[in-house]
Amino acid sequence: MNLKLLAIIPARWGSTRFPGKPLHRIAGKPMIQHVWERCQKATRLDTTLIATDDPRIAAAAEAFGARVAMTATDHLSGTDRIAEAAATDPHCTHVINIQGDEPLIDPRLIDQLATALTEDPEIEMITAAVATTDPTGLDDPNIVKTVLNKHGDALYFSRSVIPHQIDPTPAAPYYRHKGIYGYSKDLLLRFVRWEPSPLELAERLEQLRALDNGTRIRVLITTDPSTGVDTPAQADQIEQLILANR
Repeated sequence: MNLKLLAIIPARWGSTRFPGKPLHRIAGKPMIQHVWERCQKATRLDTTLIATDDPRIAAAAEAFGARVAMTATDHLSGTDRIAEAAATDPHCTHVINIQGDEPLIDPRLIDQLATALTEDPEIEMITAAVATTDPTGLDDPNIVKTVLNKHGDALYFSRSVIPHQIDPTPAAPYYRHKGIYGYSKDLLLRFVRWEPSPLELAERLEQLRALDNGTRIRVLITTDPSTGVDTPAQADQIEQLILANR
């Protein structure tokens, strides 16, 4: 079977905290262009698409050379949006979902996820996490945590601090989840047909829907320190990092 791997970057205009975020300019370029350029440096991708329902985002993406997939306006999540885009490509076999607000995402991490996903047919879904023994800041509910089994698969994801460590010296590492996902196309199209699960609704974490439906999620441990941009102030911080490294 010939494998075709798509990277799809979902992008929408509306955001409660940061309207128009994909086109916010960082170091002279729209944020989403930085993400797209990082994808171009990965070596395991066949195609990179920007999936959007907004003509302003589409026009900007086409201007810097990106392929665009126009999608419906009523999607509730980025996963729904990338599933629509993937379904239109009859040759696509696997998808990497890359968040449009991570302008410093490491292309090597994209390649590592792509390699693991396509070389092991038993992996239907994969994501990444950063290991730490320092609990500082982990009580922030915006930082998603995960715990793993001995095979490197996710047992659970939470906005709460997990695991709860009884002793002052941690007996197990903490894992900060990174919001990048890889799927087989078949799993992705099944996923968006499943109803949101009670755990997903409680934590507001979509990946719990996969666990609730018995999907095994492989977690690749990475040292990639990149983070998403949720506010204009964070965008300014990212800009300073980019300018400092030119």
